[in-house]
Amino acid sequence: MHIVAVKYLRVFWEKHPDSEQSLKSWVDETKRASWSQPAEIKEQYRSASILKNKRVVFNIKGNDYRLVVSVAYHYQAVYVKFIGTHKEYDSIDAENVEMEN
Repeated sequence: MHIVAVKYLRVFWEKHPDSEQSLKSWVDETKRASWSQPAEIKEQYRSASILKNKRVVFNIKGNDYRLVVSVAYHYQAVYVKFIGTHKEYDSIDAENVEMEN
């Protein structure tokens, strides 16, 4: 999978150093993946939540952080839509959130 907007993850782990290793692992695993349907993501990440709009929520670092992505299965691309603390996640609409520039 190709990850679009991975720079947001780098900026986040610079601000939250305890998330760096978990996010780097997620990036490495996702780049090696070739998901063609949501069930394949659930197979690899049991705690991932599959939402509408081809959105997926990943628990990062034991659920301290939440990562929301949009998956374009046909194009083998993952778009970062949100990365934040669990508390920040609770205040967003994961099905529609977009990264702020």
